[in-house]
Amino acid sequence: MTDETEFCKAADAAIEDLKRELYAAEDEGNFEVEEQAGALYVVFEEPAGKFVISPNAPVRQIWISARSTSFKLDLTPNGFVLAKTGETLGPLLKRLIEDQQAVS
Repeated sequence: MTDETEFCKAADAAIEDLKRELYAAEDEGNFEVEEQAGALYVVFEEPAGKFVISPNAPVRQIWISARSTSFKLDLTPNGFVLAKTGETLGPLLKRLIEDQQAVS
């Protein structure tokens, strides 16, 4: 298991990369990205919704709260991965955003 310092560096880098991707996709994606206290928020107007992406250092995971579900990604050599599906952070969030937009 990685120590907290290593986890924090990896989580900060992963969230920073994700933030850049989200800001670039913001206009086309019909959502807004907000950053607050180390967490990212993806806010949808239509259909209304909010995703929260945040690091959780005590358990060494990045958590995504989206569509009434909590997704807990573990740090692996391949980045942060959702064990249930094998998806990494970026592709998982992209799928969740697409699912949210398909509701409208």
